[in-house]
Amino acid sequence: MENTLNEISISYSREFKLSRSFVKNSGDAHKYFFKSWNKETIELFEEFKILLLNNASEILGIYTVSKGGVNSTVVEIKHIMYIALKTNSSSIILAHNHPSGNLKPSSADLKLTERINDACKIMDLHLTDHIILGRESYCSFKDEGYL
Repeated sequence: MENTLNEISISYSREFKLSRSFVKNSGDAHKYFFKSWNKETIELFEEFKILLLNNASEILGIYTVSKGGVNSTVVEIKHIMYIALKTNSSSIILAHNHPSGNLKPSSADLKLTERINDACKIMDLHLTDHIILGRESYCSFKDEGYL
């Protein structure tokens, strides 16, 4: 009996020729995340997204990692690393919304960010920021000294 293995294929392509967009600060990151968020659901359930950047801080894309309930969503770190590596990203920015409107990071938010940052270091990725969005404003982990 012959041993056979499945061949794994990994691919990434940019489907659209977009005008070049760059992220220089948390305000830029918030702007691009907010544009991608469904305004009708931002106060209904929590979502977690990542902004993927190349070495020049040019946006490669935004990816929705998960959608959850009123006060949480499941985030798998290996899934974030998979997407970042598959797109050959140099850095990532995390974002999630707080349906309550309270933009202060929870202890779970801080712990998750620390674990993702540790994974990024191992994979030679840079975790640039983590943004918490509300309908009217945002909190930047980098600007607030959490990252």
